[in-house]
Amino acid sequence: MAQRPVAIVTGASRGIGKAVALELAGLGYDIVVNRVQDAMPDTKKEVEELGVRCEFVQGDIGKAEDRKQLVETTRTRFGRCDMLVNNAGAAPLKRLDILEGTEESFDRVIGMNLKGPYFLTQLVANWMIEQRAEHPDRAIRIVNIGSVSAYATSPARGEYCISKAGIRMMTKLYADRLGEHNIIVLEVSPGIIETDMTSAVKDKYDKLIAEGLTPIKRWGQPQDVAKVVGAIAKGNLDFSTGNVIDVDGGFHLKRL
Repeated sequence: MAQRPVAIVTGASRGIGKAVALELAGLGYDIVVNRVQDAMPDTKKEVEELGVRCEFVQGDIGKAEDRKQLVETTRTRFGRCDMLVNNAGAAPLKRLDILEGTEESFDRVIGMNLKGPYFLTQLVANWMIEQRAEHPDRAIRIVNIGSVSAYATSPARGEYCISKAGIRMMTKLYADRLGEHNIIVLEVSPGIIETDMTSAVKDKYDKLIAEGLTPIKRWGQPQDVAKVVGAIAKGNLDFSTGNVIDVDGGFHLKRL
């Protein structure tokens, strides 16, 4: 069994997921990273340069067999999981008005963004309960990466909004169920973050931010989100569960 704590971070090849993996590695976690494609560009190397172990598991968390492989690999290689970060997610391949959206896109986005994390958390949570019984003093935590799209409508990507609204309720459900085992479940809710996913709408959001969309007039960076996950990993929020932590430059304020 690994002596260091171990974190699973899904969708960690770039953007927020990569930043989270590096943040946790810097805090001394061994890391298991996941992505759909069969190669992990730089994350594994950069994590290992921080002096911890890193295991890459290829797979689509929307598929049951891939979720099972991710958990079984973590068990085999490390023998423990102290933190699960449900970060993997997908935007629609094409933005379509909600009156024109397709079932194919809906199924793809919901499968990766909501169904996958829901059932991956189920697998990991049951294992975490076993670990809690064996190691009652060990800190165990689950973090879901949500979005302001859980409540802010975007009719051109309705399936994404619905998936993130589901993550919000999923966080509350697992927090409620796992509280008796002292397993903390929190949601980190990013706003407009500068990643590959948002690059296609950069001009639009540059203009909106400049016009005052958010009180803090800048794009968020993946590291802004990662630092909050790091604070959770340090135990700074261990008497909180089911909460949403906004990392959005104040977007949620809904000011007049």
